[in-house]
Amino acid sequence: MTLDKKIDEYTHRIERALERWLPGPETPPRRLHEAMRYSVLGGGKRIRPLLIYASGDALGTDPESLDAPAVAIELMHAFSLVHDDLPAMDDDDLRRGRPTTHKAFDEATAILAADALQPLAFQVLVSDPALQDLPQSQADLVRLIAEACGSEGMTGGQAIDLASEGQQLDAAELEHMYRLKTGRLLRASILAPTCLPPELELSGRHSLEHFADCIGLAFQIRDDILDVEGETEVIGKQQGADIARGKATYPAMFGMAGAQRRVTELLEAALADLDFLGERADTLRGLARVIAERDR
Repeated sequence: MTLDKKIDEYTHRIERALERWLPGPETPPRRLHEAMRYSVLGGGKRIRPLLIYASGDALGTDPESLDAPAVAIELMHAFSLVHDDLPAMDDDDLRRGRPTTHKAFDEATAILAADALQPLAFQVLVSDPALQDLPQSQADLVRLIAEACGSEGMTGGQAIDLASEGQQLDAAELEHMYRLKTGRLLRASILAPTCLPPELELSGRHSLEHFADCIGLAFQIRDDILDVEGETEVIGKQQGADIARGKATYPAMFGMAGAQRRVTELLEAALADLDFLGERADTLRGLARVIAERDR
């Protein structure tokens, strides 16, 4: 099956699963549920669920058991985007080519919608029928995702990002911020299938962890590049927003050529990490290239 067909298959699967778990728009409180659905179902690349399904394919994981972590991680990602867009943080008006949640509804409703998405993610993990006979896997997934999103993960990375506006970071500090803000949830996506049968040998897990680290950094640096050279209509958010806020970015520190070189280095290292999986990881390899070379 071609990469495009695999992506279509995975995308249809996650969209069905998200629709199944999100409260219906007619369920009270209606406005809150409408805002939750707006925040989650409004398009997006679905990179994190795609990585979960591709990693699971490579490891021979039962696809039915991958739906819950795919939904949970996408809900956590949506929660983070709604909060990041708020006036108190990045103050963005555009997300995925349409008004951000606080613009489409109001600031209070956006905060509540994001707050409700976070516990729903963990509700999915402990309630999905496909995981009911796998209590250790449920606990491992809860731990993996909670750690990825906490103060030493995504939330901590956002705090560093806000604090560094107008500041000069060195390369190590910038990459540390990226590993937390973006990389930890991408890492959780790639490693989620390792929480499920069959068990992966320790050497294979280490290779997959390094792959995840490289791809997480490549993803954020590519985002930096698109903030400079992308078009608002294509990338779905305001081009140049990071520059306008004085954010520390890879192109600002090393130039566009230096940023692109770093993405290429990271991609090559990531692909080498998948050698132990052979052809089974071809879809994962394809997604790595999509992440490093995307135009939106």
